Amino acid sequence: MKTTVIGVAGGSGSGKTTIAKNIVEMIGRDRVAWIQHDSYYRHRQELSFEERSSQNYDHPNSLETELMVSHIQDLLKGIPAAIPSYDFANHLRSDEVSQANPSQIVLLEGILIFAEPALLDLMDIKIFVDTDSDVRFIRRLNRDMEERGRSMESVIEQYLATVRPMHLQFVEPSKRQADVIIPEGGHNDIAMDMVVALLESLG
Repeated sequence: MKTTVIGVAGGSGSGKTTIAKNIVEMIGRDRVAWIQHDSYYRHRQELSFEERSSQNYDHPNSLETELMVSHIQDLLKGIPAAIPSYDFANHLRSDEVSQANPSQIVLLEGILIFAEPALLDLMDIKIFVDTDSDVRFIRRLNRDMEERGRSMESVIEQYLATVRPMHLQFVEPSKRQADVIIPEGGHNDIAMDMVVALLESLG
């Protein structure tokens, strides 16, 4: 089976997950192995909760990318991979893992995947989701408060301290690696139709 590796990158709150979900739904769950970079945040159990809370989670060093690379290589060899699960409320990996099976399409998603040469080398198609910064911030604020139990103050503090500076340092420059740039996130129906048509043509 020929496997195509697709990367979907973009700033926090840009609509990457919406794009990825659309690809999975339109191509078919049985044909796509969807792997999120967020699952690979390092398990820093040696730190206190307060210390973990203050870590810079928007820097490439916060992620165990080497493990993700190993898992993708396994999938390309036809070997299933045990994907870690991350608990964002406690800033630790949970005991749960999910199995990714070898598939026609391996879909990678994350803000920093285009800033990692080892991941770029594995990708056949690179999609960058380009959304205005104010829209991204509002989406992140709503998500972190509703889904991750964060206070508004902590989300704003983190955005100013690490999210915005790391976006400017790593994420925005990585846009030049993209083969396709989608404005307006997953709500750009024309761009989504073009991406899905391209993927369908591959197999």
